[in-house]
Amino acid sequence: MKIPNKGPSPADDSASKETRVYRSFADDFTESRRQDQKLPPDYKWIHTNIFYRSASVLLYLILSAFAWPFSRLWLHVRVENSEILKKYGKDGCFIYGNHTQPMGDAFTPLTIVPSIRKYYIASPSNFGIPILGPLLPCAGALPIPDTVGGMKQFNRAVRRRVTEGRAVMVYPEAHVWPWYTGIRPFPDTSFAYPVDCGKPSFCLTTTYHERGNSRKPGITIYVDGPFYPDSALNKKQQREKLRDEIRNRMIDRSAASTFEYVRYIKENCD
Repeated sequence: MKIPNKGPSPADDSASKETRVYRSFADDFTESRRQDQKLPPDYKWIHTNIFYRSASVLLYLILSAFAWPFSRLWLHVRVENSEILKKYGKDGCFIYGNHTQPMGDAFTPLTIVPSIRKYYIASPSNFGIPILGPLLPCAGALPIPDTVGGMKQFNRAVRRRVTEGRAVMVYPEAHVWPWYTGIRPFPDTSFAYPVDCGKPSFCLTTTYHERGNSRKPGITIYVDGPFYPDSALNKKQQREKLRDEIRNRMIDRSAASTFEYVRYIKENCD
């Protein structure tokens, strides 16, 4: 029987280097120096200045060049089924992933069908990451605002990017759980984007596997999709159905994990 939210039990307990205790799936194990940062009132998600746009393209190319050796050689990532995204994703799409690599989740998607530019829905707290944080907006981060006016601009920016034929990357679990082998529950909130835009969705499921004599696992990422909103339903039902379809596929894929590098245990509150 599969228990998707606990991950595999290693044959040798010494294979798990660390145990982390959580109270709920909303716990955050990776925090930046500016965890509570908010966006300024005049923040812009779309820049029309030619110099900013040129710098954005150049920075994206530089980060993409770094992403290949970091992902493939350092993290030992292997990608399965990427041809699906290549076939369907060039007209604009949304990509959902389980959030288990603080740096890898930013860089690895850049290596999957590089011809499709990716933008990332992100928390403003990511701007507190040393060196890279302040560059994230120029590189393609779409930070989530906390005001009604900001949300209107944010939603327009998301819609614009997918209508330009870009991919918008979403991590609906919100918080990073490094090396976690399960799929955590997540709300249907972020699935309003493909419903409102009428665009297909894909999912990237990160799984972990034993790698020779290394204490760190190898990573296999499975690409699945496309998933489409069901127009016969109302919008709320479309979001829920799309969330369930994608999450269930990710749960099925997560069963391929065979190596637990970090063990997560729920705190006993009795």
